[in-house]
Amino acid sequence: MREIFAGMPWWVKWIAVPVIALVVFGGLIASVVGFVFTLLFKLLLFVALVGGLVYVVRKFISSSSSSRTDW
Repeated sequence: MREIFAGMPWWVKWIAVPVIALVVFGGLIASVVGFVFTLLFKLLLFVALVGGLVYVVRKFISSSSSSRTDW
């Protein structure tokens, strides 16, 4: 691979080849990045909802157990 790019100007290696790669694989890269961000968002949402549920249940249990001692 180095022999292929040895006689080429610097702008072919550092500008033209990456631009061609983005044009050819741009849709694939965008869909993979979108999938990863969607997955991370859903994971964070799941963790927040489970954490909120645990918080509410603990508050409910602690308030109901303190009212039992009043009997």
